[in-house]
Amino acid sequence: EIQNVVVAGALVGWNISENQMSRMLNTDLWYKTYIMRSDTRAIYRFSPNDTLLPWSIDNMEERLAACRRDPLNPRTFLFPRNQEDPWSSEIHMSALELPAAPLQPWIMPRAGVPKGELKLHHIHSHMLRNSRRAWVYTPPGYEPSAEPYGLLLLFDGSAYLELIPTPTILDNLLAEGLLPPMVAVMLDSPPESRNHELTCHRLFVDFLVQELVPWLRRHYYITADPMKTIVGGSSAGGLAAAYTGLHAPEIFGNVLSQSGSFWWNWDAEEKIAQQWLTRQFAVSPRQPLRFYIDVGRLERIPGYDLLMVNRHLYDVLLAKGYPVHYAELGGGHEYISWRGGFSNGLLALAGV
Repeated sequence: EIQNVVVAGALVGWNISENQMSRMLNTDLWYKTYIMRSDTRAIYRFSPNDTLLPWSIDNMEERLAACRRDPLNPRTFLFPRNQEDPWSSEIHMSALELPAAPLQPWIMPRAGVPKGELKLHHIHSHMLRNSRRAWVYTPPGYEPSAEPYGLLLLFDGSAYLELIPTPTILDNLLAEGLLPPMVAVMLDSPPESRNHELTCHRLFVDFLVQELVPWLRRHYYITADPMKTIVGGSSAGGLAAAYTGLHAPEIFGNVLSQSGSFWWNWDAEEKIAQQWLTRQFAVSPRQPLRFYIDVGRLERIPGYDLLMVNRHLYDVLLAKGYPVHYAELGGGHEYISWRGGFSNGLLALAGV
């Protein structure tokens, strides 16, 4: 028997007492009423028979796994199973998109639009002593020419294929003449080393500069101009993109960060948002970098206020004189929001 139901997700915040549903008398229906901005786009689930303990980073993954989608909402957002993890399964989240939510016009395939080619590679790193998948997108009509192609490098590559449809977005933007042709690399990290590689790891940047980029230049006709090169990612990938730009501006002249984990600090046990990388930008000489930064207005995870730390980085970068495109989206720490912001970032940094 259902004793309680809690609405779970950044959509409604993480305060248990504010998100318990009420049961309609003499029915099996539970309800909750919210007032929210009309431009909200986010995902949510229901947590029946919840423990009613406070949400935290430590218990969030286990609790969300027990949640279920809204049976009365036909809109869903699918997380496909991880092909690298035999124990994973696909997860359907309920999606809420209110009337004023910004359009996401580039995420669906369009009839008659030429498609680029996608090729999977397995890249071994002698420096990191591991291997990873890398999907390389080449634009329609790709061939060596007088003008080398721009380069887009994205961390958490499988997510930028399955949850953010990067090839489709690029196809559509290129067909409209809004972007110059570019080669895109969706780079994965091995699951066991992702959190280490994407948290301000200098050896990982050395791998990019000394192994990955030279390999790409041998196999693809890409530019050596850092102003035509973008490094990007979301969450820890956004943190890694900014760190990579700071330490390798001669290669990567543009940083695309989506909800970057700029709360991060060196002491994993210290549950305080130290914002180590933001301090590095504050005390380091200004580099020839341009930024696109977006973050969700609903990103108020307990102990990790991503809205606050991204605003702080934005202020620091402006004070240092960096060109920055900054946007606050009407969502949470979620791909349903990032997939729209991603195309905005491409247009801001490389649009023609």
